[in-house]
Amino acid sequence: MFNIVSYLIFLAAASYITIDVGRRCYHAGKFYLEYLIHDKNLCLTINRILLGCYYLINLGYIAISLTSWDRIISFEQVVSVTAIRIGNIMLILCVLHYINIITLYLFRKNLTIK
Repeated sequence: MFNIVSYLIFLAAASYITIDVGRRCYHAGKFYLEYLIHDKNLCLTINRILLGCYYLINLGYIAISLTSWDRIISFEQVVSVTAIRIGNIMLILCVLHYINIITLYLFRKNLTIK
């Protein structure tokens, strides 16, 4: 019973975080990409690819995460396990975001050097 409650809380929170962060990065990313790369069509294509990859990575992590939970026997474990899993997703999103920003910055820097 506790596992089901934990799964539902985790799925609701992970879905909200994934969709909200994806939407925000997609909209804000347009301006950042246009600043780095002065081709609007290329920027739109790159932004869509990044969003698709972002959703696939997160959905994959969520699916794998659901399969690896141990049996939860108390409400305290529900809170603890769910918080850890949500925290992991937030850390993964943060790392992916900064990797994307650094990669695009270095890409732009290499384009301007040539």
